[in-house]
Amino acid sequence: MSETTADTVRVPAPAAIEAPADRTRRLRVGGVMLVFALIGLGLAIFTKGGKATFQLVSGDLQNNLLGVPAQFTALVLGIFGVIAAGAYLLRRVPQSYSGYLAALLGICFIGSFLCWAAAGKTFPLANQFQGTLNFATPLILGALSGVLCERSGVINIAIEGQFLVGAFTAAVVASTTGSATAALIAAAVTGVLMAALLAVFSIKYLVNQVVLGVVLVVFATGITGFLFDQFLQSDAERLNTPTVLSAIKIPGLGDIPFIGPILFNQTILVYLTYLAVAAVTFVLFQTRWGLRVRAVGEHPKAADTVGIRVKRVRYSAVLWGGVLAGLGGAFFTVGYAGSFSKEMTAGNGFIALAALIMGRWHPIGAMVAALFFGFATQLQSQLQIIQTPIPGELLLMAPYLATIIAVAGLVGRVRAPKADGEPYVTE
Repeated sequence: MSETTADTVRVPAPAAIEAPADRTRRLRVGGVMLVFALIGLGLAIFTKGGKATFQLVSGDLQNNLLGVPAQFTALVLGIFGVIAAGAYLLRRVPQSYSGYLAALLGICFIGSFLCWAAAGKTFPLANQFQGTLNFATPLILGALSGVLCERSGVINIAIEGQFLVGAFTAAVVASTTGSATAALIAAAVTGVLMAALLAVFSIKYLVNQVVLGVVLVVFATGITGFLFDQFLQSDAERLNTPTVLSAIKIPGLGDIPFIGPILFNQTILVYLTYLAVAAVTFVLFQTRWGLRVRAVGEHPKAADTVGIRVKRVRYSAVLWGGVLAGLGGAFFTVGYAGSFSKEMTAGNGFIALAALIMGRWHPIGAMVAALFFGFATQLQSQLQIIQTPIPGELLLMAPYLATIIAVAGLVGRVRAPKADGEPYVTE
């Protein structure tokens, strides 16, 4: 009897039951993926014949060129993109592999788009990846700053303001001392000062953290703009001609074809960014201090009960975040542009905040999201160079449209640290 019952009554495994919220998210994300897959396939259909040529070495127009049949390659990539989107939408692969499907779709879509754009032309692929890293570096540092702050329960809307003061300070210090190292240290210090304002008003005086972040951004914009008009503009030769960081080639690694010059022939600030991602990941998830940061960001009352000083941990996390954001600001002047101009960060602090959310408050995820936004930003300038038949206004909008689509469409509702933005009052 028991064997008959066992044979006839089958209870579905818990893993096979999909919650309504998960099903809604799968349909929403799968729908967005399918739209992009179909766009990629449509681009393949309208791709002109001939070859798409990709330049693999920056500045070398004669050698190191890769030519592929444009329409055929775009069509194959488009088909693979549709398969990836369909597999996600119909749950043909385990949930744990859904991220790989999204990555595959992204590669296929970008490949189809580049084949369509570069058909009969030469696309500087090396410049594309080099520019991606340049644009992504401050975004990564800003997103890491946000990870530290928000993992501890403090919302950091002020990343944009920390970028501005870091860029301004780095430009002035590098111009007056001739030392890029001193400029980086000074930028980190001013980033900490801005973070201290955020920490004091949000942790001690319990000011609304979103409003406070906006106020700090306005304050940084106003003070750097005022100082620029009063001093830097009138004496630019002495105060606004900073020493730009020079590239340092890592022996051996810098000679690797294609990726060597992109990843291992960079400035010290880019290398510090690599180290920062590894360090923040290790500290947050492998050390006692990181455990305490995550504890006060999830349940500060429980952390306080076991003897963790909630406010002290939050202060330390926010101040360390200020160091990273200040260095991110320094990149705009001593790492790339070479001089300071008003509002030169152009909203990158808010894009770093979007990268933080898209990366689900994890250092690695935030880095990947920042690289995605850097890729979109660089791509619009490259497409203008090869004269792609897309309106220039739309190309300028592309990075911001990509940000909105990625955060709203692909990420949707994600759970921030439970106590994020909630001030803690000791009872």
